[in-house]
Amino acid sequence: MLRLFAEGGTVVLQGLHRLWPPLIEFADQLAADLGHPTQVNAYVTPPSSRGFSAHYDVHDVFVLQVAGEKHWRIHEPVLRDPLRTQPWDGRAAAVAAAAEGEPVIDAVLRPGDALYLPRGYLHAATALGEISAHLTVGVHAVTRWAAAESALDLVRTLAAEDPELRRSLPLGVDLADPSAVAGDVTAVVAALQGWLDRVDPAEVADRLRARTWAQVRPEPVAPLAQATAAAALSPDTVLRVRGRLRCQLREPVDGRVTLVAGRRSLELPEGTRPALAGLLAAGELKVADLPGLDAADQLTLARRLVTESIAVVPDAVVPDASAGHDGGRARRPGTGS
Repeated sequence: MLRLFAEGGTVVLQGLHRLWPPLIEFADQLAADLGHPTQVNAYVTPPSSRGFSAHYDVHDVFVLQVAGEKHWRIHEPVLRDPLRTQPWDGRAAAVAAAAEGEPVIDAVLRPGDALYLPRGYLHAATALGEISAHLTVGVHAVTRWAAAESALDLVRTLAAEDPELRRSLPLGVDLADPSAVAGDVTAVVAALQGWLDRVDPAEVADRLRARTWAQVRPEPVAPLAQATAAAALSPDTVLRVRGRLRCQLREPVDGRVTLVAGRRSLELPEGTRPALAGLLAAGELKVADLPGLDAADQLTLARRLVTESIAVVPDAVVPDASAGHDGGRARRPGTGS
């Protein structure tokens, strides 16, 4: 790796939003503020070297210069607002030709400088004189096309109940002859149009929410430690909502309340709503401080939330398998034996 770096290669540190606590917190708060998922990579380029040739990203980018200087040349898009299925290498010739033109931004970034690149804008950068390092904060915009995909997914689910659409094509059909299936295709398109008219926008929005929340990874959970803690809960146990887990508490229906947590939904008795709302608002509460429940129900709810990995016990430890031999030592998750 050192040889490649000395020969001009750029070191790319992927996924720092999952690895380094300051950037984990920063990226998560930024995603919560923007309503769009985020990621953070770092790029370390040797002196007088170019990172990547001119290209575009399919997500918005904030460049944060950390060390050294880097010369950036930005050009107009060859495709505005590209989707994930429309990467730059599918238009490599057009990108290369556009990069030969006059840039819209030609500037040197120094430590502390920031540059915003909407998705689709062509960019290339060269380190000047010394090692250059910058963070790339990617913002994965939730688009109308994502809503369209959610609507089409819902239509596909609904239309599967249509017996006419489940019919087999005739035996001996020649699929190489478009006219042989023209009538069936016409019927299918008409049926799908009818099903599209029945789509509930609220359900589409909920599917879009689920797709987006699924892109945000909540903090890891130590399963053995949390299972042990769930079995030993007491009124003084502290519960904390699992970090980076997107949660939403919905209005009660038929005596049940739904807690949406990431890609999952949990149905609970309506009487737990004040306790759930209190925990989500505070982020951290003792079991005894869960409002609106008696002591027994507080423990029952707390145990369910920990078991479902919606809440965690912050100081939980893994029991030591050798406790019977050395006096009952315990160790924290991730430590050696």
